[in-house]
Amino acid sequence: MRFRLERRRVLSRLQNRKEDLMVWLDLVAVLIFIMLGAGSITLVVIGLPGTWLLIGLAIGLEFIQRLWAPSGSEWLIPWWVFIVVVVIAIIGEVLEFLAGALGAKKGGASRRGMLGSLLGGLIGTVVGTVLIPIPIVGSLIGAVIGCGAGAIIGELTAEHDVQLKDTIKPAAGAVVGRILGTLAKVPCAAIAWVVLCAAALHEPMSTLYRSTGL
Repeated sequence: MRFRLERRRVLSRLQNRKEDLMVWLDLVAVLIFIMLGAGSITLVVIGLPGTWLLIGLAIGLEFIQRLWAPSGSEWLIPWWVFIVVVVIAIIGEVLEFLAGALGAKKGGASRRGMLGSLLGGLIGTVVGTVLIPIPIVGSLIGAVIGCGAGAIIGELTAEHDVQLKDTIKPAAGAVVGRILGTLAKVPCAAIAWVVLCAAALHEPMSTLYRSTGL
């Protein structure tokens, strides 16, 4: 009888240590996700789909956590949280589009000018990143310049007769729209990051508090 009790105690200790190890693995994985997620927000600043990358990282976190999580255990981030952040991401995309379109429209840009602004912004982001090797700053400068240049080229190649001086206002409107669109999208990405981080930390932190008696 005494041997059985001792055996149960040993098994209980081993089980507790195993659970503690899994909790710490969860915390390490979540902390890595938090850092990578913060980096994805900076991608939004330069016009890249950082919010969607953030959601992809969260999904990756779920699958990685399955490597050590007990079979049948709950997911680290509840499914409804993903629905919330996807809605937030869509709102950010809509706000960016509306702000960009409004800026270009206010400047009198044509459809081709607006399209040129979009393509120019993407190309400018890549070129700025290469030519100005300053994180975020180089990409942002390239995106703004590319946005204006793309709008000018788009207006000059439009069907109606347009001179170079007539493209200044549409280009300025496109640049302002790009900046406003980014300013509208970044808060959405930040909110999505906070929601995902809070959801990911909830379960491991709760388990840690219970195990330590805090």
